[in-house]
Amino acid sequence: MGELRYFAVNDIEDRNINIYGRLGRVRQPLPLLFNGSAVEIRVSGSDLWIEVETDNDFHEPWVAYELNGALMGRQMLLPGKHRICLFRNMDPAGIKTVKFYRELQAMSEDEKCKVLVHGFELNGEFHEVRKLTRRLEFIGDSITSGEGSYGAVTDTDWLAMYMSASVNYAVMTAKELDADYHILSQGGWGVFCGWDNDPRHNIPKVYEKVCGLVTGPLSKELGMDEPYDFTSWQPDAIVVNLGTNDITSFSQPPLVNPEDGKTYKMRRNEDGSLNREDELKVENAAVNFLKMLRKNNPKAHLAWCYGMLGCDLNLTITEAIAKYKEETGDTNVSFFQLPNTTMETFGAHMHPGKKSHENATAALTAYLREKLNW
Repeated sequence: MGELRYFAVNDIEDRNINIYGRLGRVRQPLPLLFNGSAVEIRVSGSDLWIEVETDNDFHEPWVAYELNGALMGRQMLLPGKHRICLFRNMDPAGIKTVKFYRELQAMSEDEKCKVLVHGFELNGEFHEVRKLTRRLEFIGDSITSGEGSYGAVTDTDWLAMYMSASVNYAVMTAKELDADYHILSQGGWGVFCGWDNDPRHNIPKVYEKVCGLVTGPLSKELGMDEPYDFTSWQPDAIVVNLGTNDITSFSQPPLVNPEDGKTYKMRRNEDGSLNREDELKVENAAVNFLKMLRKNNPKAHLAWCYGMLGCDLNLTITEAIAKYKEETGDTNVSFFQLPNTTMETFGAHMHPGKKSHENATAALTAYLREKLNW
């Protein structure tokens, strides 16, 4: 076995590395900004280590790694630099594919939370990776953040360890379709407002930034608050899975926004139906978001996929799509209802569990194959 040699991420030739997830101007050390953001290499040698730097205030980042497509490890990392062994004592002549990725979503509630990949140590050589030509973007909330995909049904704490990319319909769908992917998701956020009526918690307002979900000094240091360069990566399709928190807000108490002192409440009528004025706020937000997506992704198929935690906004979303088509003449957009989560397929925190994500993957994979002729 040869001596271990260190390679920074930017020392690795582009043909020998795949990077998943949005990137800004900072590439060394490599920031993994979203759940599913990853680095993938193919190497020979008997031993491989990765050097990672992490930090957090409350929500400890979780990471995972795969060897030849199989999940081999998943763990929480405390603040500091870490040297993690990805494999050891393997056949040095064999070529192994290793993917290291962030499990935890970008944390809007923890400005310090970060995962930075500095480099690798190995006693072999780098080999060319297979570049994926198909591209999918997934936009969503806690479902797309994989909340509840790990943990028992009886676990109800809101903790980082229950979120994942490894058991997640977005990543699994991309794998099934042999596609590169980006994920942008945030638990509790909607297309118009958050689950608790907070109007600040909507995905469209952060979509055009590299990682607008995170603010503070770290965000500026890593360029996360800067405009994202959409020309750097154009998807074939965008899967939007938003609406679950918007509908939840209609059943929550009013919220006072500390920034403007105003009270916000999505209302229901006396018979329990949605107040039309407030329902139209969600509908119009969806129309405007589709316009934003199309402006930045001119050729992508826009698929609004919804229903893993109920389908109460089906009509609102389909009305929004119809209005968008009428206003723009753009027909490259569709609605697809995902399989609902049942009592048998729930995971932790009353969110979709592994089986629910598998069911969604099967349905969405078939749908996208047909839509994209893949």
